[in-house]
Amino acid sequence: MAIGMGRMFGFRFPENFNRPYSSVSVTDFWRRWHMTLSRWFRDYVYIPLGGNRGSRLRTSANLMFVFLLTGIWHGAAWTFVLWGLYYGVLLVIERLSSIARWPDERLVVIRRAATMLLVIIGWVLFRSRTLTDAGQMYAAMVPVHFGTLTPSVHAALTRESVIALVIGLSTVLFPRDLVLGRVVLEGPWEGAALVARFATVVLLPLTAITVAAGSFSPFLYFRF
Repeated sequence: MAIGMGRMFGFRFPENFNRPYSSVSVTDFWRRWHMTLSRWFRDYVYIPLGGNRGSRLRTSANLMFVFLLTGIWHGAAWTFVLWGLYYGVLLVIERLSSIARWPDERLVVIRRAATMLLVIIGWVLFRSRTLTDAGQMYAAMVPVHFGTLTPSVHAALTRESVIALVIGLSTVLFPRDLVLGRVVLEGPWEGAALVARFATVVLLPLTAITVAAGSFSPFLYFRF
């Protein structure tokens, strides 16, 4: 909305988000999420520290320091410090294991699902006011306890929420070109492509309206 209104008045603001929940790795996520902040830390902190021009140990230390600062930038609390370090560790692991350099088409659905799970785990630290609150939220997120669904998960799995979850995931996990019809598949995959497109065009807007009507979701960055 800000970008569109700015153009009406002759201003061109940079894109700040680019479908971050369709990322295939944590590295890809930070290229898509809050891109202006990521570029600022890259240009004014990461590159002056040496970037990735040094040894693996030096590059890893630079990444950890940058994301420690990223966490502190969001707030002076231990939750933000751990949130920043959490992403620093994940990015170091990806860089050392070369996962981020895999072709985007390789195991794309599994990688998107795994990345989304890691991001959701991180959001708990981001939104919690204290580490105690974060621990309680993590405990509530465990779906199964001694073979049965935990009360919190059971209460959340309403018919509407399950439908919304399935539709939302189908539009994120499938490749964008497939959903938009730029790729034509034949045989057993043709049905999956049609379902993904139908979910995007028809069901996703209805699902978003249903979820929004049943909850209050204040703008995430009002706190900053």
